[in-house]
Amino acid sequence: MFEREKDLIDAFVRGKMGRRELIKGLGAMGVTTATAGMLLNAAQSRALAADFDWQRHAGTTIKLLLNKHPYTDAMIANLDTFKAMSGVEVEYDVFPEDVYFDKVTAALSSRSSEYDAFMTGAYMTWTYGPAGWIEDLAPWIQDADKTNPGYAWEDMLEGVRSSCAWSGRPGDPLGTEDAKQWCIPWGYEQNNLTFNRTMFESAGLAVPTNLDEMLEVAAKAQADIPDIYGIGVRGSRSWATIHPGFLSGYANFGQKDLNVTDEGKLSAAMNTDVSKMYHRKWVEMIQNSGASDWSTHTWYQVGIDLGAGKSAMIYDADILGYFQNGGTAEAGNLAYAPFAANPEAEAPTPNIWIWSLAMSSFSQRKDAAWHFLQWASGPEHGLFGATEMDFVNPVRKSVWADEMFREKLNSSYPGYVEMHDLSAPGASIKFTPQPLFFDLTTEWASMLQQMVANEVPVDEGLDQLAASVDRQLEDAGLG
Repeated sequence: MFEREKDLIDAFVRGKMGRRELIKGLGAMGVTTATAGMLLNAAQSRALAADFDWQRHAGTTIKLLLNKHPYTDAMIANLDTFKAMSGVEVEYDVFPEDVYFDKVTAALSSRSSEYDAFMTGAYMTWTYGPAGWIEDLAPWIQDADKTNPGYAWEDMLEGVRSSCAWSGRPGDPLGTEDAKQWCIPWGYEQNNLTFNRTMFESAGLAVPTNLDEMLEVAAKAQADIPDIYGIGVRGSRSWATIHPGFLSGYANFGQKDLNVTDEGKLSAAMNTDVSKMYHRKWVEMIQNSGASDWSTHTWYQVGIDLGAGKSAMIYDADILGYFQNGGTAEAGNLAYAPFAANPEAEAPTPNIWIWSLAMSSFSQRKDAAWHFLQWASGPEHGLFGATEMDFVNPVRKSVWADEMFREKLNSSYPGYVEMHDLSAPGASIKFTPQPLFFDLTTEWASMLQQMVANEVPVDEGLDQLAASVDRQLEDAGLG
């Protein structure tokens, strides 16, 4: 690198100029935007290494277990930066999601030391943590000898950070003072609207702002636009049907999955009058405007149909809509909007899915693994992934404040930044942490299927579900 370019980048690293000014200056020197990003990443890594002994575990080899995902792609693309900075070698296995979690469970339950760290969903740690399979990372974060001074833990979005911490006691809220940090948030998904703006404009549709409007708009879209259905939501018999749009709207009406007494006893909370009203409308929406094969729809089917122009909108993960706006038949036609199902709510309150990083309790290289975890979840790599790759949604406030990242989104993903900013303050995991989470939410999804198929009336079905949930909680000693 020539001295002029180096001086310019060093000035940015010292906070003497903004990122836009830096890229503009490098451009004037003939440096492309892509090259500028790589040079900046390298300079930030050098600055990071100056304040902390990243070479302490040089020569160590760690192994990761990873899900096939754009977050993984961004990490692998930048992995040489970590290797050069730390001297730690990194091996990894990558599996598609349909088998990934089985691989994790097999490795942890067998107490295997093969993998030092791995990707996980925050919900999964409600099983892994109390079982003693993963490390509480709070002591590592708080240890100034082990954690670099630029890690900036408080830079993590508060609702996301606290949603990855739990005491391990069933029914305790997430993020309490005595909570254990079972995992580090890496990237996350809010649940809001992605809509086909070309379809909306051609049919004269307004973007819905609450549940009643969504029912109306979905029905009108289906009636007025040939060969499409009105709205895509998940419907398979899986816990994954409950947690995205469905629970985000449900929570916006102030509804809970479970009640918790002062003594810590749990009971079903999904058969209140308000819950029954919400379920009736949700069921009506699917019956009138959902996919004909809704009961088979997972994340993949919801996204594929949107990208193929088979649905007018989805109420699901914002990043699902993000990825459908490139490389699909409808690329460039999609837009994004925040969604508060309750017309009386001040703002959206999306439930979230968090891809996180965890450390195996059976690792024999924990210190080196922690060096990797703090780098991979640190602000420097977060900015690289967000600006140079498709790492959405980042979990750091500093990355969301980066003007070039916001410009990247604004130029190709209309409404995405505003949607995120409006929703982020209310975004968190809305479920009650407890060990029967997957069983109870899967049963909830099954009951939804029966309601949509008119096999059971909504009110009766919710009473049946609540009674079953209470029996299971009591049998498990939780009720």
